[in-house]
Amino acid sequence: MSGMLSERDFVILWLLNLLVAVIYLLVGALVISPVRTRKERKAKVEVCHDNRRTYLLRFLVMVLCPVVAPLFFLFSYILFRMPLWMQPSLSDVVFSKERVKIRLKADEERERDMIPLEEALFVNKSKDLRLVMMNTIRGDIHSALGVILLALNSEDSETAHYAASVLSGELDNFRSKVRQLRRSIAEEEENETEAELELLPYMDGFLKQRVFSELEQKKMVSIMAEAAQSLFGKDPGRLTEAHYESVCLRLLETEDFAQSETWCKRLSAQYPDTLASYTCRLKLYFSTMNREAFFDTLAALKSSAVVIDNETLELIKVFS
Repeated sequence: MSGMLSERDFVILWLLNLLVAVIYLLVGALVISPVRTRKERKAKVEVCHDNRRTYLLRFLVMVLCPVVAPLFFLFSYILFRMPLWMQPSLSDVVFSKERVKIRLKADEERERDMIPLEEALFVNKSKDLRLVMMNTIRGDIHSALGVILLALNSEDSETAHYAASVLSGELDNFRSKVRQLRRSIAEEEENETEAELELLPYMDGFLKQRVFSELEQKKMVSIMAEAAQSLFGKDPGRLTEAHYESVCLRLLETEDFAQSETWCKRLSAQYPDTLASYTCRLKLYFSTMNREAFFDTLAALKSSAVVIDNETLELIKVFS
């Protein structure tokens, strides 16, 4: 039939299609993907472009679907890039330096119904529990992950679903940012400490809420200790009292007593006249049942000029 390709024409068309597919694979996997990877890592951003595996899968689709697949990928690329090629018209855009302050009226009904999430879980009324969960999600989620974790065991399936969705998203974002900051630490110069200073308080805010499994908690605490060690090796003076205390307590929670003792000693050496230098050692010696060291540290705290908070004061009253 005149409307159908001959066998010879089909073979030529298939070979041309194969040639295009091979060129696409080689250029994408060996040129475009490595160049974008280096560029994004240099810019310290998350790598989010097509990788070699993507180009290989498209190559297989092109070979199995001659002509149709290459045209499909070509038109998809053109449609995707078209908005970037078009010059936007800014004739109707007005840039103003005026600032408008918007004052929102307080939602008195919503505030009147607010109760702690722990109490809602205890009462376990589905309507109240869902309302409190949604109000919690709208607020500061990062500091409420430990409470949201409790809602996973709720008898109300919708509340448990809310909690699982929020936790999954927040923990995935946490893992992604930790990986990004660790790459930044590896690429830093000897005198650069910005990535460590950002990573330590960020990780502590999540790890102190104990929202990970025991195994992953230990892994994350180990990563945090590595970042602190990197900062200590570069410039110990940039480690604050809060940095030392957070590392000590997180290691103590995972029962890594040896490393916790090392950081407690560093804390007491660099910041000897602070409350944290005493409380961290007290918690360590209590956990390891080192009675003599515990009471020696407690006596030193009582005779020092350090201002004591209510929690430590109660501790002194109990053991005095």
